[in-house]
Amino acid sequence: MIFVQHFTHNPYQENTYILYDDSLQCVIIDPGMYTGAEQNVLVNFIKNKKLVPQLLLNTHCHIDHVLGNKFIFDTYKLKPQLHKNELPLLQAVPSYAPQQGFNYELSPLPEVLLPETGLIKFGNSQLQTIFSPGHSPGHLCFYSPNDAFLIGGDILFYGSIGRSDLPGGNHQQLITSIKTQLMPLPDNVVVHAGHGRPTTIGYEKLHNPYLI
Repeated sequence: MIFVQHFTHNPYQENTYILYDDSLQCVIIDPGMYTGAEQNVLVNFIKNKKLVPQLLLNTHCHIDHVLGNKFIFDTYKLKPQLHKNELPLLQAVPSYAPQQGFNYELSPLPEVLLPETGLIKFGNSQLQTIFSPGHSPGHLCFYSPNDAFLIGGDILFYGSIGRSDLPGGNHQQLITSIKTQLMPLPDNVVVHAGHGRPTTIGYEKLHNPYLI
């Protein structure tokens, strides 16, 4: 069984996730920590649970989801893994971070690029990658069929959808990704989004005004 822990970080109220199982190996997804206090919360959770970080994953590379990449590398020697289409976004962050008031610590570049469809293994568990562009050109979701949850990044929210007006975004592509990649998943799948509260596939099928 995969356990899901989230922390809400930085001025954008971004959700950072830690996934772990009974092996005590864990995966860190979208580290948005910005302040020392936010960094301490994550490190203390990992330490108290006696977890061993194995992977750093980025669903996509907008600034609020990668602010903690450098800290994770410095602390656990993990480089981010992401889709190749996100590389330009990651490399662009230093150019606009000061305009948004951030003192951005440069993320290391990935050594491993994730496929559009594939498996990510850690401990006794595995996640499926789901390619879901539209919010960004190489957006990925991470899906556990056995545990019925999806780490959804910024593609689908409770009663809403991700923005498509940022560089690399495309509204029709976003809607297509949601309808073809996410809506076919079982109704009971819990979607852990990049911002806000979790939802389920079944709830969004019935109530999301952008999908009806």
